[in-house]
Amino acid sequence: MNTKISKVLEDSIAEELGIEVGDRIISINGNSIKDIIDYRFLMADEYVEIEIEKPDGEEWVLEIEKDYDEKLGIEFEEAIMDNARSCSNKCVFCFIDQLPKDMRESLYFKDDDSRLSFLQGNFVTLTNMKDDDIDRIIRYRISPINISVHTTNGELRKKMLNNRFAGDIYHRLKRLSEAGIQMNCQIVSCPGINNGKELINTIEDLYKLSPSVENVAVVPVGVTMHREGLFPLKLYDKESAIEEINTIKQLQDRYKSEIGEPFIRLSDEFYVMAGMDVPESEFYSGFTQLEDGVGMIRFFRDTIKRDLSKLNKDKKGSFTIATGASAYEEIQSAAQCIMKKNPKIDIKVEKIMNKFFGNTITVAGLLTGKDIIDALKERELGDYLIISKNMLKSGEEIFLDDVTLKQMEGELKRNILVCNYTGEDLIDIINSNCKEE
Repeated sequence: MNTKISKVLEDSIAEELGIEVGDRIISINGNSIKDIIDYRFLMADEYVEIEIEKPDGEEWVLEIEKDYDEKLGIEFEEAIMDNARSCSNKCVFCFIDQLPKDMRESLYFKDDDSRLSFLQGNFVTLTNMKDDDIDRIIRYRISPINISVHTTNGELRKKMLNNRFAGDIYHRLKRLSEAGIQMNCQIVSCPGINNGKELINTIEDLYKLSPSVENVAVVPVGVTMHREGLFPLKLYDKESAIEEINTIKQLQDRYKSEIGEPFIRLSDEFYVMAGMDVPESEFYSGFTQLEDGVGMIRFFRDTIKRDLSKLNKDKKGSFTIATGASAYEEIQSAAQCIMKKNPKIDIKVEKIMNKFFGNTITVAGLLTGKDIIDALKERELGDYLIISKNMLKSGEEIFLDDVTLKQMEGELKRNILVCNYTGEDLIDIINSNCKEE
């Protein structure tokens, strides 16, 4: 167990008691801890007994009286102190199974850990959990959690996840709902498998569990060119995307009349494939599903419109924005708005095709460093290249194929600006990197 303390806050209970960086917590009230959730739950009492091990092996037992929920004042090296749980499923649509060989090892790890759902927002299937694990979620009030449902048809879910234990999903969702655990649900929709009538049935089942199920996001299956020997999957096309949007809209309209919001939302990819405009801002209820790709286009458009007045009209500069095929038209439209507001700013938008995974993968977040370099090395890029933050590994300046940001700057001989791709961030970056005339 990695319960080593990495930080002790000033003027905290821990500092007063002589707890130091490098100390390790053995137990709290006689209970070992395996993650930050255990720690928070056990430390909530007004009286706690903590067993500490010093780096030299000396053990201390500290008795602490404090206010309820008063913090000890420490931080750990890792939020998950034992090993994260790997996924036991073999989903027919699993993106990790479609990765090419010889990528960095961490990309091939499939997590399915409810703790990561709570701590980091990861989606879990609940298939590798025992009843004791469900009890722990309820007892510790691990809420909200993000759950990959895909279908509430038990037999179909077993086949889709290739897991004989996957069929009791609705029973588990009901248990969590009855205990007051808030859930966000996701469905990867595969044409001919769990879409159409099956999708409607799943949404209706989840709607029965609202408001515990707060919302549902539907995303289309993604297929790379590295699917040798895998289950044959169909992709959405324009016609099937339009049909899905129109079918789901009937449910959305009904739910809005009953609970005041649509409850189920489709990711932006459906509207891009269908050639249809995305819904208006109020449809997205605060844009809480952006991580699912739900409402990103509308959010970006709104923030560009809102923050365009902040653009400095007395500066000049030239930029290139690299993006994927899905977002290209939206980024191009934003660039036109910015250049119209200040004609002294020149912005080129480059659509990068995904040769690494195949042209069926169109989102910017799955572009690799090499594809970007190859597409742009002969282009005139202006003063700066702007890329989306989601192209990089979280917390690191490295792309999916291990090309670093510094390497790309060297290859393209340009400084690269990393943008969150909100309108506000884009305009701030342009203002900060333009020059006075």
